[in-house]
Amino acid sequence: MAAARSSRRVVTDETEDQDLSKIEFETSEDVKVIPTFDALNLREDLLRGIYAYGFEKPSAIQQRAIRPIMKGRDVIAQAQSGTGKTATFSISVLQSIDTQLREPQCLILSPTRELAVQIQKVVLALGDYMSVQCHACIGGTNIGEDIRKLDYGQHVVSGTPGRVFDMIRRRHLRTRSIKMLVLDESDEMLNKGFKEQIYDVYRYLPPATQVVLVSATLPHEILEMTSKFMTDPIRILVKRDELTLEGIKQFFVAVEKEEWKFDTLCDLYDTLTITQAVIFCNTKRKVDWLTEKMREANFTVTSMHGDMPQKEREAIMKDFRAGQSRVLISTDVWSRGLDVQQVSLVINYDLPNNRELYIHRIGRSGRFGRKGVAINFVKSDDIRILRDIEQYYATQIDEMPMNVADLI
Repeated sequence: MAAARSSRRVVTDETEDQDLSKIEFETSEDVKVIPTFDALNLREDLLRGIYAYGFEKPSAIQQRAIRPIMKGRDVIAQAQSGTGKTATFSISVLQSIDTQLREPQCLILSPTRELAVQIQKVVLALGDYMSVQCHACIGGTNIGEDIRKLDYGQHVVSGTPGRVFDMIRRRHLRTRSIKMLVLDESDEMLNKGFKEQIYDVYRYLPPATQVVLVSATLPHEILEMTSKFMTDPIRILVKRDELTLEGIKQFFVAVEKEEWKFDTLCDLYDTLTITQAVIFCNTKRKVDWLTEKMREANFTVTSMHGDMPQKEREAIMKDFRAGQSRVLISTDVWSRGLDVQQVSLVINYDLPNNRELYIHRIGRSGRFGRKGVAINFVKSDDIRILRDIEQYYATQIDEMPMNVADLI
């Protein structure tokens, strides 16, 4: 059996030499478009959960990816931020589990704790009528509690790689019944930080485990890496230029010096609080510095980054979700996959360090077809990066107009 796993690889086809990001939806016979949730032949109690959650019709990625995942195929799914990727794999996971068997059958790994918890909530909400047990297994929480929950019996585990591997190694997370591994935001997951941990976890899974990769961006090197642990995957990829989020107006503000960014932000503060805004900085230190400086100037802001204790991060997210805080200053720990309905303005106080992150950040606004605005603070030496982002996503970023508040 072990040999079967090591021989997993992507079968080469005529797409191999093309730029993979340019393929739209692969039109192999396996990728049929299923227009309604009813037509997916889902279990009755799951279908009830989907409609109760407020979904009416599957999004483009859901119409194409749920069926092949349900059929047990390895799938690489790429779609824009905010198009329902989480629900795509959550529905597939819920369809595949046997609720009579109180053991983990699906494992979902994410790069951040917040995202793992959010996925857990989506699985529990969609599986509301199925009595599904889903545990978020994440770092920064009480290990004893993790052990208790896992020993109680869970159908689905959504977690971060470090803690999940720890629980597998301690034999509290039993892997013998796992039949599906989902890697969410897989471009980030397979990056330097997590690569080894993912392989560690993967080695403990049964050889026939189905693998599903999901992300908004899948750079070429990631697609090449998938050959190590996927068998003849179906690719469902959208063209890169469609990744620019429709409905999101993008602007830049030219600032000559770093110091001028702060005054520009203060000028914009009233605009920020019309709805809710997220301000991105590239470092934790910058987040702390900017938060303090804004508060000194009597502006109300909250902040979050990866060095904060888990409990504090959860409390901040809860307040922000409830609309009790209007402006959140954060690092890229927040840029992936977190959906707060009211966010319609994103400010890049610093331009992101790589262009893939740009889409994850501005995808915080305008989710599911809502309108949104992204404002980039650009110093003269950043112009090059901005133009590179424009070219990469085949989009246009204009100078910010005076009436920006009217656009939100």
